[in-house]
Amino acid sequence: MTLHARDVEGTFELFLYRLSGAAVLDSGIYESIEADPRATKQAVAVVLLSAVASGIGASGLVGPHPLVLAAIAALALVTWLAWAMLMFQIGTRLLPEPQTDATLGELLRTTGFAASPGLLQVFAILPGMAIPVFVGVWLWMIGAMIIGVRHALDYQSTGRAVAVCVVAVALALVMAFGFGVIVSPVLS
Repeated sequence: MTLHARDVEGTFELFLYRLSGAAVLDSGIYESIEADPRATKQAVAVVLLSAVASGIGASGLVGPHPLVLAAIAALALVTWLAWAMLMFQIGTRLLPEPQTDATLGELLRTTGFAASPGLLQVFAILPGMAIPVFVGVWLWMIGAMIIGVRHALDYQSTGRAVAVCVVAVALALVMAFGFGVIVSPVLS
């Protein structure tokens, strides 16, 4: 018997169901997340929880510091929003498929839940585990992001979803570099 979102009672139980389904890259979960506007707050929670887990894990490298945790959480939220907006523009304007019909909210929901493997970043706090945990989790989250983008943009092709993610990352890096070049002399 397969469990479906409609069979899960309660908001917290539904959240955990979606969280675990997104982590195991379940296409059906991504479709249900895309279709449910109420999942937006849950997606924000996933991004923030993943960022907190990252901050806790990073404390294994830099030591415990509440400001590091707060900075990582804020940076994760801003980065997620910016990357989702870039992917939305690229996916719907530059690289749409004929059936592409998406909203920014759909993309925010699916990519937010794609951060669910990030909860495991907390294990980077263990001695000698930081690099393997962060690398493994980030690769897992990239895979989840590609699945989330594919579903939010109604793509038939996973390759097109990969292209959207790659182009968005490249543009984000160029913008970050440009911002650094502009701001660097001011801060010197």
